Amino acid sequence: MPTIDSDAHVVETEHTWDFIEPAQQKFRPLIVRPHGEGGAEYWFIDGKIRGLVRLVMTAKEMDEVADRTGRVMNAPRETREMENVPARLKHMDELGIDVQVLYPTVFIEQISEKPDWEIAICKGYNRWLADIHRQGQGRLRWICVLPLLDMSASLEELKFCKQHGACGVFMRGIEGHRLITDPYFYPLYNEVSRLDLAVGVHVGNGNPDNLDLVSQYNGGGSFWKFRIPVIGACHSVMMSEVPTLFPKLRFHWAEASAQWIPFIVKDLQRRWGAIGKTLPDNPLKAYRQFVSCQTDDDVDYVLKYSGEDNITIGTDYGHNDQSTEVEALRNLRTMGTISENQYEKITYHNPKELFAL
Repeated sequence: MPTIDSDAHVVETEHTWDFIEPAQQKFRPLIVRPHGEGGAEYWFIDGKIRGLVRLVMTAKEMDEVADRTGRVMNAPRETREMENVPARLKHMDELGIDVQVLYPTVFIEQISEKPDWEIAICKGYNRWLADIHRQGQGRLRWICVLPLLDMSASLEELKFCKQHGACGVFMRGIEGHRLITDPYFYPLYNEVSRLDLAVGVHVGNGNPDNLDLVSQYNGGGSFWKFRIPVIGACHSVMMSEVPTLFPKLRFHWAEASAQWIPFIVKDLQRRWGAIGKTLPDNPLKAYRQFVSCQTDDDVDYVLKYSGEDNITIGTDYGHNDQSTEVEALRNLRTMGTISENQYEKITYHNPKELFAL
């Protein structure tokens, strides 16, 4: 049976921005190397630092993580950065992965507060992914990025993305000064539903002020600033009118593990009961919410609250962080904590439905 990696990545490089229209090259992200940063490189966009160019970890450090945790992180740079698409496909073969759904990297944070910058950069990125998809023999599907500061431009760009292999739309739990349940996004949700795409809410945070606040005194960890917005947004969506207003809309909650599902299901039961409503027996299925698990989740326990039809898994291929496990799909099977039928749902049937593949 085929397997689908529901959360893989591309790592943007200078070549990515060659796909920005010639007349818009003034908006091109630049690489800067601040003194005293140990050689780290950052994207400089619209006068501000907008995140690391790539997650810096040496081969030795990745091997040490593998020895300590059992999670293999290694992926060649040419495949992480899509310099060699055939090599990426070959590595997928070695990992036993048939299809990868590609999420971005730099867009985990807001790239600009100005619509003209966002439009140019998003369009360039999407055309890079369209070219990758063209080379990918149907095996590299992707989540598009939209200039959400301008809804009209977003809806127009979505047409191109759908025509060139996109299977979802990238969002963060907090989008600028809006939550994703804001009615501002309803025209987008309507069009996403019509085109049979998914909304991919990846770990991230699109509010710079919030990022600055929660990054203080926490050792630089990303749990509060990137993972908590995913969990809060999922809870908010299921409490909101969004699932009812858009009965075909599907959400993917990516790279925040799945261990939090029992917590929010229990909380929703209490909240719905307090207002005289009854939560569906399987709220994730009823409201079309799909969550990517990790192999160190208590997956068998999580399934009691999520059901078997709404859990997927991703490798985080391309990154080198605590979520990365390039052999996650293979490892999930060998752990022996779930049935073969559950494994096939998580690695194929569920993501196939989620992304309409």
